[in-house]
Amino acid sequence: MNTQTSPDPQDPQESQPPAAAPAQFDNLQPDSDGDLSDLNLDVILDVPVSLSLEVGRTRMPIRNLLQLNRGSVVELERGAGDPLDVYVNGTLVAHGEVVVINDRFGVRLTDVVSPSERIRRLR
Repeated sequence: MNTQTSPDPQDPQESQPPAAAPAQFDNLQPDSDGDLSDLNLDVILDVPVSLSLEVGRTRMPIRNLLQLNRGSVVELERGAGDPLDVYVNGTLVAHGEVVVINDRFGVRLTDVVSPSERIRRLR
């Protein structure tokens, strides 16, 4: 003979989930002295990022885009002497100018966007 009883769906105490305790987290702020010298950045130094340079942009209708072929010239909104935009993972980090070193293109940074400006642009 089975003496177990099934839970009564009418009993409010059996239908409520157990109370959850609030989560406890460590303080993520620097110590009170503000010393950040013991932060170890070595763990992220080998993380690959995508660096891209933007010469300029333009907008055109699809009709004109489909008419482009070899030798076509696309006019950009930027002038020939204007600086390039340097992006890291899609975020503007600097401006620069094109240089040629040993038959290779490179970029010389002329202005680095401040961290506060980068954060402002993310919003």
